[in-house]
Amino acid sequence: MIVVATEDFALYHALVSLLRDRGAVFTTVEPDAPLPERTSVVITGVDDGVEERLAAETASDVAVVVAGTAPEDDAETAARRAVEAAMTALRGEEGRTVVGVDPGTRPGIAVLVGDTVVSVFQVPLADAVALVRREVEDAADPLVRVGDGARLQSARIVNDLDDVPVELVDETGTTPYLGEGARGMGDVLAAVNIARRAGERVEGRAVDPTAGEIQRIKSRSRELSAGEVTIDEALARRVAAGELTVDEALAEHRRRREASDEAAESEENNPDDRD
Repeated sequence: MIVVATEDFALYHALVSLLRDRGAVFTTVEPDAPLPERTSVVITGVDDGVEERLAAETASDVAVVVAGTAPEDDAETAARRAVEAAMTALRGEEGRTVVGVDPGTRPGIAVLVGDTVVSVFQVPLADAVALVRREVEDAADPLVRVGDGARLQSARIVNDLDDVPVELVDETGTTPYLGEGARGMGDVLAAVNIARRAGERVEGRAVDPTAGEIQRIKSRSRELSAGEVTIDEALARRVAAGELTVDEALAEHRRRREASDEAAESEENNPDDRD
C-alpha cells in the first residue's frame, strides 16, 4: 500500500488526485505518525523529515519516495514524478523505461516501465523532445522508440535526441481501431504499441522533403493567406523540417516583404544616397 505523508498542502492534493486517477490503493498520515502495518511505499516532501526518521529505523523495508527534489518542479510535476516512482517501487519490478513516440505535428508519447504504461501525452512537435528528455532523465537505462512514419517529423525527433538511445520502429499496424468514445486517442495508443515493438538502433535520420511535399506546403500557405502569398522554397523547407509552422512562415514572408518595401521607399525618397 502507498502512504502519503506530507504537510505540503499543494503537494498533498496533487498526490491524492493522481493516485485516485491511477486507481491506486493508498492512505494518508501525518509525517510524524506511525505508518500503517501494510505500508510498502511512502511518498513525502523534502521538508517532512520522513526519510530521515525511517532511515533511523534499521528494520524498516519501506521504500521512500521524496517528491520535489528538483528545485524547478512545481507541485503537480513533483507529484507526477513521485507517483510514477511509487508505482514502480510498489510493483517491485526493475523494468526498463521505454518511451514510445508516434511522430506527427502533435506526436503521441507513451512512457512504459516494464510492460506497464505509466504516463501518456500528446503535445506539439516543438515540445516533444523536451518532454521525452524530462521523462527519461531519472531512468537508469532508458530507451526511446520512434515510429518511422511522418518522415520529416520523425527525423526531427530522432536527430534532436542525440543524447538518448533511440530505435526507429516500423509503425505499420500500431494504430488500433478506435471504437465509440475513443476518438482522438489513436496517436497515444499507437505510441504505446511503438514502445512495445523492437526497432533498429539509429544515431540520426537524414530525410529531405520531396518536391511534392514542398509544393503541398507552398499551396497550403496560399490557401491560408486567401491567395495573397505563396511562401518560397526556403521557408517551405523550414516548415517541412518542423522549424516553423505555415502561419509562422507566412509571418516571416510578410516581414521580409515589408522590410524590402521600406528599403525601396527609402531609396526613392533619398536619391542622393544611391551610388
